Amino acid sequence: MLVRIQEEPIDFQQLINSMRNVEAGAIVTFLGTVRNTSGSIPVTGLYYESYAEMAEKSIKGIMDEAIFRFSVIDVSVIHRIGHLGLMEDSVAVCVSAPHRKDAFHACEFVIDRIKETAPIWKKDLGVDGKEIWRD
Repeated sequence: MLVRIQEEPIDFQQLINSMRNVEAGAIVTFLGTVRNTSGSIPVTGLYYESYAEMAEKSIKGIMDEAIFRFSVIDVSVIHRIGHLGLMEDSVAVCVSAPHRKDAFHACEFVIDRIKETAPIWKKDLGVDGKEIWRD
């Protein structure tokens, strides 16, 4: 199990490889990627800020719950902070499980809970120069 808050780009291939296990018949990965709009606002990128120590603790609790609820083997999460440009990955969630359905459900659960509860804040960097913090 890995949880990390970092400024560096996410090496998702390394993350996937770290999840391989002889008992795992499925590895499901979610990559959150910066797109050119946030809601209806055109953006040039995003800025993420976090209370990293608290975010990692919060995410670890979410991962523990996913392992328990969905009987998966392992869960890893990397979330970036700082300035991210268009098409950069902001978050990666990776789940290994014996069966694909459990892996898919756990992966969706983890990313949904992170967005709802983890102390990570996002600012839209508008094409018009305006910066707007999002809930």
